[in-house]
Amino acid sequence: MANDAVAVITDIHGNLPALQAALARIEELEIERIYCGGDLVGYGPEPNEVCALIEERGIPTIYGNYDHAIARDEHDCGCAYIDQHDRELGQESVEWTLVNTSRRSKDFMRELPFDLHFEAGATGVHLVHGSPRKVNEYLFEDKPASLYERLAGAETDRVLVFGHTHKPWVHEYGGVLFVNCGSIGKPKDGDPRGAFAVLTASAAGVEVTIERVAYDAPAVAREVRRSGLPTEFADKLVGAA
Repeated sequence: MANDAVAVITDIHGNLPALQAALARIEELEIERIYCGGDLVGYGPEPNEVCALIEERGIPTIYGNYDHAIARDEHDCGCAYIDQHDRELGQESVEWTLVNTSRRSKDFMRELPFDLHFEAGATGVHLVHGSPRKVNEYLFEDKPASLYERLAGAETDRVLVFGHTHKPWVHEYGGVLFVNCGSIGKPKDGDPRGAFAVLTASAAGVEVTIERVAYDAPAVAREVRRSGLPTEFADKLVGAA
């Protein structure tokens, strides 16, 4: 699979064991090319370790909305919240991450680009975090087809890859294949395993699979509780709710 496949990981959110498990699975699949769709930090207990591993591996990476804010010492991550309780929890995460992310990590994230273009075989791929329009736009699977038709009309590549919602899905609109990779470190689709996308060149263009990888989520949850982050983040890691 090594010569005709690309792995795309995104939304790691300070979860180092989940990232390590994903990279091990990618190596097992003999995939040599890896791209990262951002949100290296936030919610998880090891922001610096995640940044260091991504940098050490030389993985081409774009910034997520969280990375953009933390790198600039901003107190608003541009996240959407269901209610006031979630907003308060989210703000606790921002404040904790600002304090516990090193200057080196912030400088690394500050230099990341908004998007990347690459090829899977002969097919052009556009990687963004939220959408091509905004880093924090949520492209959920159940949004109107007209939205995706408009985005497809503005797209120059045949495949648009993104994350941000933490819920994987794949669908073609207007001749463009939309690929939401899910989340490595903070899935929200009811499956606690990390998720990433594999794009494999084929005669028809690109075939996509969503890989799931297990890791020691209870151990990370314990680390979240020890770190001073809200305990609800630990509970959600284990239950993926």
